[in-house]
Amino acid sequence: MSKKRPAAQRTLIVEPEDTVLPVLGLMTSATQSLAVKQFTFFEPRLVQGVLDAHRRGVAVRVMLNPHRSSGDRANDETFEALAHAGVAVQWTNPAFAVTHEKSMVVDGARALVATFNFVEKYFTETRDYGVVTSDPDQVAQIVAGFEADWSRTPFHPDEQAGLLWSTSNARRIMAQFIDGARETLFVQHPKFVDATVVARLVEAHDRGAHVKVLCGGKHGISDTDINDTFSSLRILERFGIKVHRQKHLKLHAKLLLADGERALVGSMNIDRSAFDLRRELGIIVDDEPIVERLAGVFERDWDHSHRWEAPDPLAVETHDHDELPHDPHFLHE
Repeated sequence: MSKKRPAAQRTLIVEPEDTVLPVLGLMTSATQSLAVKQFTFFEPRLVQGVLDAHRRGVAVRVMLNPHRSSGDRANDETFEALAHAGVAVQWTNPAFAVTHEKSMVVDGARALVATFNFVEKYFTETRDYGVVTSDPDQVAQIVAGFEADWSRTPFHPDEQAGLLWSTSNARRIMAQFIDGARETLFVQHPKFVDATVVARLVEAHDRGAHVKVLCGGKHGISDTDINDTFSSLRILERFGIKVHRQKHLKLHAKLLLADGERALVGSMNIDRSAFDLRRELGIIVDDEPIVERLAGVFERDWDHSHRWEAPDPLAVETHDHDELPHDPHFLHE
């Protein structure tokens, strides 16, 4: 487990309550440099924020993921607009099948680690989180990760910084985080496609931790991931773990809360590909105000949800019962 980080060096963003304004404010505050790495990026105010930073003389660099696993492309228009304006922009590191990381560094002093993409719906329709850190070790490592991907060179993170990186260490550190839960473990994740992590959740329950799993049902789950996600959730319930489905918002967040003391927030789904093939970034926080707010949001979402028994993954005719309307542009990568 990472060492305890100095207090008062992190703040929390909760979506959709906090809207796009905290992220735009970070961009506007940049005076020297701005480094953005995003899976999808076409929120108009944030694109304009990057352009404005460039025009006022900030050294801006942007890395955009070129395509989803399916081959669909979302960032071409933003890439063209930034390049046309003279912004230093390039596609993300081809060493990874997909770059799903959602990060931004301002003036080499503050960094955003988020579950949300820079797209309007993630500030208006989805449950998502972001952590802004000014911890020097964390910021320096996120900068180092950006530089390595920009230059297409290897990156070896320091595991004491309180960050998770895929494909380096994310599965192992997430498993260690779960293993450390003794009294309570709250999970707010849309996908459950990794047997190692699912087994750790069962083991947490077996040693007496009160485990709550808040999922998103079928919504946004690809056909290839439904079998594993539904089966995993059915297994968790059979072991006695409480499973609810998010009801009033689309669930895009990736959150683990342990013992009301520690939280893990990041871009990685509980998914083999997220750990083994994609560039992902997460952060562990123990700041009391952040953990308290996250716990409060989770409990409110839980109270607005209901118990959900995942359908038989092979009984396709049962999959759409009481689901949110299908959104072809909302897909958990």
